[in-house]
Amino acid sequence: MTNNKHLRNILELNIAIVFMSTSGALARYIELPVPVMIASRALLGGVFIYLFCRWKKFDLKIRKQDRGVLVLSGVLMGLHWVTYFYSLVLSSVAMGMISLFTFPVITSLLEPLILKKRFQNAQILLGLMTLVGVYFLVPEFDLKNDYFKALCVGVLSAVFYSLRNIITKSKVQSYNGSVVMMYQLIVIAVVFSPVFLICKDFKLADQLPGILLLSLLTTAIGHTLFLYSLKNFSVTSISLMSSSQLLYGVLIGIIFLSEYPRSSSIIGGIIIFATVVLESLRTYKKQPSN
Repeated sequence: MTNNKHLRNILELNIAIVFMSTSGALARYIELPVPVMIASRALLGGVFIYLFCRWKKFDLKIRKQDRGVLVLSGVLMGLHWVTYFYSLVLSSVAMGMISLFTFPVITSLLEPLILKKRFQNAQILLGLMTLVGVYFLVPEFDLKNDYFKALCVGVLSAVFYSLRNIITKSKVQSYNGSVVMMYQLIVIAVVFSPVFLICKDFKLADQLPGILLLSLLTTAIGHTLFLYSLKNFSVTSISLMSSSQLLYGVLIGIIFLSEYPRSSSIIGGIIIFATVVLESLRTYKKQPSN
């Protein structure tokens, strides 16, 4: 990968991150039960990606031996969304996204174990640096505090997200990223479809604009571009560089929801953003020149 191509890959990853950053604000804006929101998001997002795949004439066939892995990755993605959205409901855009971004630390520990790769000291140190940043964002360690509950649920979401990314990494090399994301969304839509019968007293039509934005911008565009990036970087590198999503998401929350982070949150955000810059520079220097 030449330096110019590497820069383009970093740019594409950051475009994906910007679109994915809209999830926090949109989840807070949409007034629907969390399971209904997730089922609607998966269904509409799957339709958008299916239409795109048909337009681009991608091969939609999945080998029999890979179907189980795609189903498992879809289930993990659904669990990630459930826990992440509940974290947002319990707190704010900033706290929900902050707790999620323990996933670079988790990924740096899980990826070498699952994919049988060597541990990289630099990535572990950067992951721990991210954890220090998260520490500044915790209000107090008290289970009676909704923000601390949000942190715990958010960390669980980070575990599901890390596992999904690591498992998916093994398949994006063989299939188009849009096709992989489409099947993951189909799995989520099927698993969560009963919520439309179970949940009562919700008005889906009133929330349709927000759901459409969440399905198109965050899911169909953002997550698909993110899967494409898995071909160009290790899961741990992507996890560290994706920490910039935290800053984008907080800014979106400030602009559209007037949710301002505390001063300690700003300190934590700066530390986390520094890990993004350091990892980007580290991977850039490893690329061969033209």
